[in-house]
Amino acid sequence: MRVLAIGDIHGCLRALDGLLGAIRLQSDDTLVTLGDYVDRGPNSAAVLDRLIALQQRRRLIALKGNHDLMMLEARRDLAVFEDWLACGGKETLQSYDADPHWELFQDAIPPSHWRFLEDCRAYYEFSTHFFVHANAYADVPLDEQPDHMLYRERLSANLSRPHENGKIMVCGHTSQRSGRPLDFGHAVCLDTWVYGDGWLTCLDVQTRLYWQANQRGETRTGWLDEIAEQI
Repeated sequence: MRVLAIGDIHGCLRALDGLLGAIRLQSDDTLVTLGDYVDRGPNSAAVLDRLIALQQRRRLIALKGNHDLMMLEARRDLAVFEDWLACGGKETLQSYDADPHWELFQDAIPPSHWRFLEDCRAYYEFSTHFFVHANAYADVPLDEQPDHMLYRERLSANLSRPHENGKIMVCGHTSQRSGRPLDFGHAVCLDTWVYGDGWLTCLDVQTRLYWQANQRGETRTGWLDEIAEQI
């Protein structure tokens, strides 16, 4: 059984489809998506459609990212809605052909999409790894982590220490404009800036093999250990 993790998708359907084609999901795989399914890229609505369909056929563990959380909170707060539009929500609404007005946008989003986002988890863990969207305090149990750390705190060498549970953290959120994953050994970041000029990354967390696809339809593979050697 493989445990696979995909970084921030941000509405980039072409890259997602290319990545899914490259990894060739098997029936006993577990796929963990690290959040930020919407905003910035051109096809947020179609990305959610694809993930919902995939969840019906495979074991998909979907985490919630800060952009997904902002979209959910925008339903209840006009100020959040306006902030969301400035942070990529405008592109998301365009993908639904939705009117960019607070009073109208909720009804343009299918109920299945709202349910998917609401049901996304804050974190996931198994025997050797744990998964969060953004970051985690090293000395705080996962079920006690504050929202600002799970969803918004960027990863850096100063903040990254091995977690008290001894497991390797896999996260997204902190964009790697190099297009390559960031590997601290005890923590790996898979946000490789697909909505910019980067790549969407999937990592087999046990073998440390990764696949990448971009919005131009290109794919490539690599090993985390090779990146460490280059550094």
